[in-house]
Amino acid sequence: MGSTEIPSEQWAQVVEKTGGPAIFKKIPVPKPGPDEVLINIKYSGVCHTDLHAMNGDWPLATKMPFVGGHEGAGIVVARGELVKDVEIGDYAGIKWLNGSCLSCSFCQQADESLCPNALLSGYTVDGSFQQYAIGKAAHIAKIPKECSLEAVSPILCAGLTVYKALKESGARPGQQVAIVGAGGGLGSLAIQYAKAMGLHTIAIDGGAEKGEMCKALGSEDYIDFSTTKNLVQAVKNATPDGFGPHAVLLLAVSEGPFQQASEYVRSRGSIVCVGLPAGAFLKAPVFDTVVRMITIKGSYVGNRQDTAEAIDFFRRGLIQAPYKVVGLSKLQEVFDLMSAGKIAGRYVVDASK
Repeated sequence: MGSTEIPSEQWAQVVEKTGGPAIFKKIPVPKPGPDEVLINIKYSGVCHTDLHAMNGDWPLATKMPFVGGHEGAGIVVARGELVKDVEIGDYAGIKWLNGSCLSCSFCQQADESLCPNALLSGYTVDGSFQQYAIGKAAHIAKIPKECSLEAVSPILCAGLTVYKALKESGARPGQQVAIVGAGGGLGSLAIQYAKAMGLHTIAIDGGAEKGEMCKALGSEDYIDFSTTKNLVQAVKNATPDGFGPHAVLLLAVSEGPFQQASEYVRSRGSIVCVGLPAGAFLKAPVFDTVVRMITIKGSYVGNRQDTAEAIDFFRRGLIQAPYKVVGLSKLQEVFDLMSAGKIAGRYVVDASK
């Protein structure tokens, strides 16, 4: 195993029981297996999934205790003996998909995220809210050296997720996409990826601060659901012919918008579900869905090629994730802000603080 000087202990945020809180404490530094690398995490983005994991919101068990986080960017400091294509000193990222079997029918068709034996960072295996994290070498995000590690970290989940969703939507350059939850961490990136892909965006969220941010990031229209009397009509009016957007990206963390999207999406349009409100259900009128030929689908995280593409948009300067940096020790405070819905953009934690 090639390696640099690695301590035996490290600081980490550990969730010891469902509901939290995250506890800042020292734990052992893990050792990589034959097909794994050890990454010295410098920065990690904070995602709503991390809060869901701590609260046990999903019908999917976490390991317990666990270290959350799946937007970790850092430097490879050790590798297993089977790893040949990752070098010590390379920039690399820990993303949601930590590993997969690479041999099932899903993995063979580049749908690694659907692998029945997928390993999930910060959920079924320890993630990036620690100073040293393990990743399967085949699945780490390879980050070009010219990229800022703090700025690229939100791309590893938020950026990748919305980029994949835009691809799944089938929207083509020149068409309109409504982004619901546009003022959050996912939305702030979705606006920019959509613009870079030649799409017109209609941002939907609540509050003036989020509206200013969406416009600054390139959204042509902002609809404030908290002050708009007829949201459905307002969304349709934002499209040139009044028929509604060609696609809707649902990034919201509450159930309501998932029920409403079919009312304003264009005929033959697509509704792509990305946000995961706890216990929520989809509902759409069957008659309308059939005669207007509406597609409703889910989009999960991207595969390895999607990851490389999403990072390349960032490398070319087309994506600027709005973020605020705080120390890893302040993670629970970030979760409290997130629970209260008081975050615009993304928080990134500095693992050295």
